[in-house]
Amino acid sequence: MTRASETRGGAVTLSKEGLPGWLDPVVHAVETVEPLQLSRFLPPEDGAGRQSAVLILFGEGERGPELLLMERASSLRSHAGQPSFPGGALDPEDGDPLTDGPLWCALRESEEETGLDPAGVQLFGVLPKLYIPVSGFVVTPVLGWWRERTPVGVVDPNETARVFTVPVADLTDPANRAMAMHPLGHKGPAFLVESTLVWGFTAGVIDRLLHYAGWERPWDRDRLVTLDLRS
Repeated sequence: MTRASETRGGAVTLSKEGLPGWLDPVVHAVETVEPLQLSRFLPPEDGAGRQSAVLILFGEGERGPELLLMERASSLRSHAGQPSFPGGALDPEDGDPLTDGPLWCALRESEEETGLDPAGVQLFGVLPKLYIPVSGFVVTPVLGWWRERTPVGVVDPNETARVFTVPVADLTDPANRAMAMHPLGHKGPAFLVESTLVWGFTAGVIDRLLHYAGWERPWDRDRLVTLDLRS
């Protein structure tokens, strides 16, 4: 077993072989979803934006399927204090942004931020590239199956405040769903789980995955939660 940092320059591949059956709807969603079905914010046609990747890692915990998330440190310049998928900007050693660079980046950043051992992760899909206008990131969401669980936690407190998993059952529970209202007036889906509010890009991707995988349950879209970005 080798870590991502020790296999740079080798091959990293996508494989659907041996995935648990409950992931079949997610695999189907990844293979069929169109970019505009995920977000209205797509990468600029002129190629602007900083290439980055996130890891959407599905595992199986005591309460069934779950997702790995982290909370970014409050001192960061970009998306401070916000729950997110592990991930970040591509480094030159990650390789070609148009081929396997995002796969390497997602694994490397997850290892650096959460201590995740990439050797236990089976990558099985990639969603279309999306854009985060506020930070200028072009994000490739990479999906993985946590085939062999290993301990995770905060590696660098300057980057990560905490690392946690969220049961999919909690994400689909209508009682945990709301629309987050930004001070500037726009709103988007949010999840009140694990003593935090998941909103923004991360919540938007989770919301669309749940919908197109057929896991979404009816919830009150008129329930609003106002974001306090000063805290």
